[in-house]
Amino acid sequence: MLQNPKIFIIIPAYNEEENISPVLTELTQKYNNIIVIDDSSTDNTVQIAKKFPIVLIKHKINRGQGAALQTGNEYAFNNGADIIVHFDADGQFLVEEIKDIIQPIIRENYDVVLGSRFLEKKSKMPWFKKNILFPMARLVNKIFGGINLKDPQNGFRAFQAHLTPKLKMQQDGSAHCSEFLYKAFYHQLKIKEVPITVDYEKYGQGLFSGKGRGTGGLKIIKDLIFKK
Repeated sequence: MLQNPKIFIIIPAYNEEENISPVLTELTQKYNNIIVIDDSSTDNTVQIAKKFPIVLIKHKINRGQGAALQTGNEYAFNNGADIIVHFDADGQFLVEEIKDIIQPIIRENYDVVLGSRFLEKKSKMPWFKKNILFPMARLVNKIFGGINLKDPQNGFRAFQAHLTPKLKMQQDGSAHCSEFLYKAFYHQLKIKEVPITVDYEKYGQGLFSGKGRGTGGLKIIKDLIFKK
């Protein structure tokens, strides 16, 4: 069991001026070591983030969510993190469920814990995403990587920070979830899925574009297939 682990929460952000303030308000009330990576936003995301007791890292050019997460991973790894948590800036994830993501690492020594929308809790996922896009994503991951998980495209996850070099993300864009899983499976890490909730009613993702994550569902499929 990890004793008093140092937890770093990594938040990639791109044009999140409408959402990031309530997310950071709640996070900073419960956690320290919150790292926001601004991926060259063109709105007021940076100005809003600066109002909170966080570490703000800015990309000079827009590189994509995967690149932003890798920047955060490297910062956490180099600053004494024990556990790294990936969390979104758009308000879809629940701060109260971070504890559910990190507990299997602390108590059961899991290497990687993945949030899943398809276990006990029920997220009101759009029909096309639930019945078309995600079955396609699961199939692609199974064919190309031998990965058989309930929710292979969930960005809400945690892992032991010392594994950062093994889990290095080289996919700058939408396919970083699959790359992360391929490397976790390749290195035979101890992995667990836990149920989480995603709020699609306020912050849904479209087929071609997405508020917050910056990509649409079809772009994720394209990146999965063509960026191997």
